[in-house]
Amino acid sequence: MIATALEILKTVYGYDAFRGAQASVVEHVVAGNNAFVLMPTGGGKSLCYQIPAIIRPGMGLVVSPLLALMADQVAALRQAGVRAAALNSDLLPDERRALWSDVHVGNLDLLYVAPETLLRPDILERLDGVKLSLIAIDEAHCLSQWGHDFRPSYRQLDAIVTRFAGTPRMALTATADEPTRAEILSHLDIAKQDAFIAGFDRPNIRYAIEEKDNPRAQLKDFLKRHQDESGIVYCLSKRKTDETAAWLRDQGYDALAYHAGMDKTAREANQTRFQRGEAVVMVATIAFGMGIDKPDVRFVVHIDLPASIEAYYQETGRAGRDGLAADTLMLYGSEDIALRSRFIEESDAPDQRKRMERQKLDALLGLAETAGCRRRVLLSYFGDHGEPCGNCDTCAEPPKLFDGTIAAQKALSCIYRTGERFGQAYIVDVLLGLESDRIAQFGHDRISTYGIGTEHDNRTWRAILRQMIALRFVDVDLAGHGGLSIAAAGRDFLRDKPTLMLRAPGAPRARRHKVTHSAVQSTVADGDRDLFQALRQKRTEIARAQNLPPYVIFHDKTLIELAAARPASRAEMADVPGIGEAKLDRYGPAFLAVIAEHVS
Repeated sequence: MIATALEILKTVYGYDAFRGAQASVVEHVVAGNNAFVLMPTGGGKSLCYQIPAIIRPGMGLVVSPLLALMADQVAALRQAGVRAAALNSDLLPDERRALWSDVHVGNLDLLYVAPETLLRPDILERLDGVKLSLIAIDEAHCLSQWGHDFRPSYRQLDAIVTRFAGTPRMALTATADEPTRAEILSHLDIAKQDAFIAGFDRPNIRYAIEEKDNPRAQLKDFLKRHQDESGIVYCLSKRKTDETAAWLRDQGYDALAYHAGMDKTAREANQTRFQRGEAVVMVATIAFGMGIDKPDVRFVVHIDLPASIEAYYQETGRAGRDGLAADTLMLYGSEDIALRSRFIEESDAPDQRKRMERQKLDALLGLAETAGCRRRVLLSYFGDHGEPCGNCDTCAEPPKLFDGTIAAQKALSCIYRTGERFGQAYIVDVLLGLESDRIAQFGHDRISTYGIGTEHDNRTWRAILRQMIALRFVDVDLAGHGGLSIAAAGRDFLRDKPTLMLRAPGAPRARRHKVTHSAVQSTVADGDRDLFQALRQKRTEIARAQNLPPYVIFHDKTLIELAAARPASRAEMADVPGIGEAKLDRYGPAFLAVIAEHVS
């Protein structure tokens, strides 16, 4: 069984060995068992259902959330010689008839379908007479009410448990904490012993989180290290998405916008351009990204606080799917914390859900404010463990802590004595003893807390107040004008006066960044860079001719290997990872010719 799986792995996908838990999952499912598979993005989840579907008799049915994702996966499989198709509403009548003909005569290895389509009574009836090798539910966290991408249509997939009782069921995801995992197993009736938890670590991703100072300047500085690379910039609102994309275009970037308020045709056109481009920046709300299959996303930036650690993990996980180095940056400030809190409190969710959301926000703020390794905090949230990674900002430049007990007491006292109705900037001005008409108008230049905070500068006081908001010592009235008030925990702190250690703000990031080679260029040996660029150019030409994303032809990682190995024959090229027989037949001569031209 494993020998057959390894043969398919080599001949179809071009790899000599399985990674991690892949072999165990494949063997388990080929034997007819159900499976829950949790693997980090880029860990090879797709192979865990694709190879069993090819080996087992019948057709594999894959439930996938997005049409664009299905289209890319089908295109990649067809390039590798696998018989795959997608059933969706965009099919013309003749295409739909031809697809169902292929289904019923056994001409397909894999059929991709959205949950809404699968659950239609007419579709289920047509599938009743089809021999299914397995049913794979991708992005399975969408099934859980505790998951960050809950979709009601996914919840209804438990109908397949009884309808296709004899067919192996697979649930696959990269993002699921313990409550989410338990709910997936329960709804799909998958036993705990059928769960494969491969861990959450993405060692190729560098994590960095900064206080908002000047977000556009911070973003521009970050992007200097990612010239001519694709990436995603996440914004909280549609307006900010449009404005940021326009500003980046003015800065010379090929930037596109994506959000739910856009015309569907324009939104889909932008997604296609991003998928098929090699230096496109997508500025988007969280409406964009679930299941993005683009392997060469080199960076992900959040210029607003995401909703939870799960959301942050999934969204940053869209970078570096090819295993090459990728960079992330999250910016956040006091208003972000207050806004996220307001979303929770003003939602129509039941109290239990609100409590869970508050806990998730607290966990995210703990990640943002930690003085230790960010990766360790991130992994521990999911029940995973690791040593300090050396590949996050706090490992590279450990932040300094200081005793902030007195400073916090001064800040809370100032908030109280000014009437618990003024915003952060005003409170800082009073603490610093600044002269202004507004302070004089309210008589706050005569209160006891006026000028008692001159031991810290403006930036430090902002950091102190941000951390006090994160600790829930201070509430922010976003419905009004951002006024600060003392929360219950803040009153407890004033009463008990425990020692409070706070993070000192670091130097502004813009003064610390240095422009270096891009992630991909740094991976390519100096003597191979010209050949690598020539191979990329050839890949782009071939992809454009077929109207396909370039990575469907070969990943960057494969081109790097080609540039280093410089094969001179078909047999030598077959030894390069990521090149199966179908692609070798189809593209071998063209790439061998490019190599021969550079070697001669």
